[in-house]
Amino acid sequence: MSESKLAGQFFDAAIGLLQRVRDEESANIAAAGSALADAVAAGGRLFAFGAGHSSLAAQDVVYRAGGLALMNLLAVPGTVGVDVMPATLGSALERVDGLAAAVLDSSPAKAGDVLVIISLSGRNALPVDMAMKARALGLTVIGVTSVAYTRETTSRHASGTFLKDHCDIVVDSKIAIGDAELTHEGIEAPFAPASTVVTSALMQAMTAAAAEQLAERGIEPPLLRSGNVDGGHEWNGRVMDRYRDRIFYRH
Repeated sequence: MSESKLAGQFFDAAIGLLQRVRDEESANIAAAGSALADAVAAGGRLFAFGAGHSSLAAQDVVYRAGGLALMNLLAVPGTVGVDVMPATLGSALERVDGLAAAVLDSSPAKAGDVLVIISLSGRNALPVDMAMKARALGLTVIGVTSVAYTRETTSRHASGTFLKDHCDIVVDSKIAIGDAELTHEGIEAPFAPASTVVTSALMQAMTAAAAEQLAERGIEPPLLRSGNVDGGHEWNGRVMDRYRDRIFYRH
């Protein structure tokens, strides 16, 4: 079978976006890494939130080999993945006012912690409410979003604002409106989204920046190792025991 032209074009598009965020968002990635490192050093906890497909990048940094053991998933029931039935319910829940406040109030998150909120459009009620409530509680909020949406769409939040308007640090994923990199003659809808690739890379870059910052301060980063390498389980057991009061996915 001959090589797929469109498959190659998708790789080119994704690589181009990765290069762009590397070059244009380096200062914001470093700032996000510093915020994560500050919380780790000060005894704070780390949380990540995303709804729908944005949740994939949040889940990717929780209990992950090579990741920070202190990163916890802040889950909103019904919005974490497509396992909810019907899948369209998750999208509907993103537009419900007050849901974020209820989740935060019942979570272990408190002042001094860091919350990374991932939302491609940043326009729905849930991520905006989440950011507003988290900052009111004294958390540092890092938003990973596409700023392009704020210029070409309208907010669905009652305030008319977007996620980026309520963050201490904003990391722009540079994803274009519609999240589809390819078009082709004879295919009506654009296709091949790259937001998961780029957003996951941004999350790992922020983790790397945090580890670097901690090492520079003489603090061993609380990183997990793969359980599929010799000694990995023992290493992770020691890390989890040391930081057990700041890890919530074990209980």
